[in-house]
Amino acid sequence: MRVTQLRQADLNLLVVFTVLAEERNVSRAADRLLLSQPAVSRALQRLRETFHDDLLVRTPAGYEVTPLGQRLLQELEGMLPRLDRLLSGSHFDPETEEATFRVAATDYASHVLCPLLCHSFLPTQGKVSFEFMAWHDGTFEALERGRLDLLLNADDGEIPAHFLSEVIFAEEFVCVVSKAAPYARGLTLKQYLSASHIGVSVLGGRQTIPENRLAAIGEKRHCAIRMPYFAAAVRSVAGTNLVATVPRRLAEYEAGNPGIKMVEAPDVMGSFRYLMAWHPRMNTDAAHEWLRGTMREAGKRLT
Repeated sequence: MRVTQLRQADLNLLVVFTVLAEERNVSRAADRLLLSQPAVSRALQRLRETFHDDLLVRTPAGYEVTPLGQRLLQELEGMLPRLDRLLSGSHFDPETEEATFRVAATDYASHVLCPLLCHSFLPTQGKVSFEFMAWHDGTFEALERGRLDLLLNADDGEIPAHFLSEVIFAEEFVCVVSKAAPYARGLTLKQYLSASHIGVSVLGGRQTIPENRLAAIGEKRHCAIRMPYFAAAVRSVAGTNLVATVPRRLAEYEAGNPGIKMVEAPDVMGSFRYLMAWHPRMNTDAAHEWLRGTMREAGKRLT
């Protein structure tokens, strides 16, 4: 980490620049900062020397921000509130602070949690946005390197041990079959094993929990086709002899589909827990604590 320039920098100058860039006027900026106009002008000159750029250029309409100044301002809009929280220990305020949270999730998690976030949490959080991303093989590395803030996944034993995690809700598997399928209320294990299945490739080309639970009793199923999305699997069984093993809540979303029906899965499938996981370095960050609290509350709504 190179800190030579940081040692020589005056962080107060960044506050002056932010206010001056917002006001585009030295007098108004000085009033907000409780400084004299000459002090603000001297601060601007020091900023120009530090960044080797004019940053703000005087025009008849007031100061205009240069391209470098605009990039600096965009960085500071998120950086200064976080630095202030670091120094003061204050809480994250989603009403006034801007933050974009990047969350990796399966299509199931997106189906059940995104509607709750949109209807119950986001309308009052004007400065906060969520960016949900599809789960992929590089998700754990992305979380490790800070390209993701949080991941949502079933408790399948695949999450690296050094990540922190918390259960946010519980779920169980059911089977979705064609409306004309001979299964009345559920499948026995023998029927399940003799059937052809639609597999959902959540991670590494396999639907880990059903496969692992069958392997634990020395069995495996035949998947005639695999696809990346639970919702697509549910809608694909109509008019076929295929079985899709999916979370109950997702199957209930498709209850109005006349071509399919939901039946109970064999007991071996049982229930499972759904987790949120994050890197330990984010554990005490106030904004991340707010993010986890929001997901925790969304999970409670589901139960």
